[in-house]
Amino acid sequence: MGQGKEALVESSLQATLFIVATPLGNAGDFSPRAAAAVTGAEVVLAEDTRRTGLLLKTLGIAAKRLMSFHEHNEEARLPQVLAILAQGSDVALVSDAGTPLLADPGYRLVRAAREAGHAVSPVPGPSAILAALSAAGVAPYPFSFLGFLPRSASEARGVFARFGATGVSLVFFERKNRLGTTLAAALEALGDRECVICRELTKTFEEFLPGKLSDFAGRDLELLGEVTVVVGPGKAVRSGEAEARAVAAEEAAAGGRPKETARRAAARLSGWTHKEVYAILMDQDDS
Repeated sequence: MGQGKEALVESSLQATLFIVATPLGNAGDFSPRAAAAVTGAEVVLAEDTRRTGLLLKTLGIAAKRLMSFHEHNEEARLPQVLAILAQGSDVALVSDAGTPLLADPGYRLVRAAREAGHAVSPVPGPSAILAALSAAGVAPYPFSFLGFLPRSASEARGVFARFGATGVSLVFFERKNRLGTTLAAALEALGDRECVICRELTKTFEEFLPGKLSDFAGRDLELLGEVTVVVGPGKAVRSGEAEARAVAAEEAAAGGRPKETARRAAARLSGWTHKEVYAILMDQDDS
């Protein structure tokens, strides 16, 4: 009996850290589950308590307590937040807009809470990254999210070059007064790829500006509001014929029917179809 009562008390003290997505601009995107997590939490952690307070007031939602949580005080706040969770009280983490932790602070808190034995539960919802990808008309996957780029043009070029070499679509945030300079760095590092500037997502003046990097690079674009940029994938570099013949020979040595061998070899090469590899195999057999 004693052990059962002790287990019951321990269970009642289990608390959850909720990671709650908030609207990018349209208040109607705040989900019922997000509202329940915020109202049920003992404390709501917010980057800007005034901004979050205004959102909750607009939605007619009352939080028990708002506490600031941002990049400048995250480390200092950790013990305080963990103490609240240890008392058995839930905590909700929100961002100014969108999904927390994506270009916002919070991953140290998530890790610390889980290591302390507390549950961490995402309450998914709006995300500027996914909203931009879904409506940009650019190949949506695979993609890499770069967050906010370095202020230095040379460092930004380095980031573009490193991730651009993977051949995936790139998504990043940028301040409107730096956009032209950043896109010039992207053009220099990546070549002239397709590009879509997504601004004011879900808001009244939502806009998508499609084009090429060369259309926007270095220009004073005079855009208002929040900006998310999607850059399309680069063209894959075709493997050389010598490499294709070598790979085809390796796969042929491994055994199997020619068509099966051709498919295995094509999967290892860039820009080659299995029919082209099959032709190489037939040519090798004839020789």
